[in-house]
Amino acid sequence: MSSERLQKLLARAGIASRRKAEELVREGRVTINGQVATLGDRADLTTDAVKVDGRRLRPLAQHRYLLLNKPKGYLTAVSDEKGRRTVLDLVPPGMRHALFPVGRLDYQTEGLLLLTTDGEFAERVAHPRYGCSKIYEVKVHGVPTEQEIDRLRRGVLLEGRRTAPARIRALRRTARGEEEGNSWWEVQLREGRTRQIREMFFRLGYRVQKLRRIAIGPVRDPDIPAGALRDLDEREIALLRRAADPASPVADRDRPARPAGAAATPRRPRSKGRGTTAAPAIAGPKAPRPGRRGPAPAAPRTPSRRQGPGGGRRRS
Repeated sequence: MSSERLQKLLARAGIASRRKAEELVREGRVTINGQVATLGDRADLTTDAVKVDGRRLRPLAQHRYLLLNKPKGYLTAVSDEKGRRTVLDLVPPGMRHALFPVGRLDYQTEGLLLLTTDGEFAERVAHPRYGCSKIYEVKVHGVPTEQEIDRLRRGVLLEGRRTAPARIRALRRTARGEEEGNSWWEVQLREGRTRQIREMFFRLGYRVQKLRRIAIGPVRDPDIPAGALRDLDEREIALLRRAADPASPVADRDRPARPAGAAATPRRPRSKGRGTTAAPAIAGPKAPRPGRRGPAPAAPRTPSRRQGPGGGRRRS
């Protein structure tokens, strides 16, 4: 195994993403063969003694990729100094080695979250420059107008920096009659700033009551229970890598993947000779040709008392 840049090596070993690995090096927490490392150093885990906070790194034989449905009340972190529950508390102890969350979901936000030991993979999926989108369902107190939602779509200033354009569509309202009620929205982002969606709606004067992530790139799983997790299959991993590739078309990045174990949607029969999918034919009166008068369509027959809704005899 040849030597490689230290931050890349740390990411491959599942210590952290490349950006976090750079911070570890700058803070002097990484050593190579007993010497404090600096940015730009190279190393090989098979021949060099690389340590982080005094613990030697070992190359991982195989990376792990997990999908978790995070409940509210869990911190998206490996550990917490205040003793709060973290997402790793939802992972069996035997699976936690070198595992860390990809990106972040706020403490009170629920939904899909990736956990992995692959730092390079995590960097590409989480960092906005790679364009892997995330989709959320948002419950808002009140009903924003279309003009207000357009402001969010174009971007609003948060902490002096404008948010990237977002896709937002209305899902449903709970209001009845003249009541104001609440509204549900689907929000698709290609960046993930802290409390971004909550702050976006707050800028319009609306409070987010519930927030859950329903998709990470092409990966969805509406059937995974809250607090449960599963391994990603090879197809999902490949699709996530494609979604985090800036060279891939946007349409391919956002195409949803079928959850692991889900049955394929049956295909419609192909029409003869065309090779295209044909809808089932519906019987009915033929339309008259242009310029000709056709017979007036017959009025539908009313079923007799002894006939069922389809015109056949009722069974006693």
